[in-house]
Amino acid sequence: MGVQAYILIQTDVGRTADVARAVAGLDGVTDAEAVTGPYDVIVRARAADVDELGRLVVAQIQSTPGITRTLMCTVVHL
Repeated sequence: MGVQAYILIQTDVGRTADVARAVAGLDGVTDAEAVTGPYDVIVRARAADVDELGRLVVAQIQSTPGITRTLMCTVVHL
């Protein structure tokens, strides 16, 4: 099953749709939706372990043009 997380993304003004499309195509991203509120895009991601998830966020998602800030919320099973 691995590790899952929601990544909340803020974008530059007018870049929400472009960012959502770009990150939706990344390996490990299962969903990417444009939303309203303090964040512009919410992504659901899956990886084998926390290190792989971190690499996805830092090396791929955060380097996507138009992204200004990310917040990762790891899924826990209580």
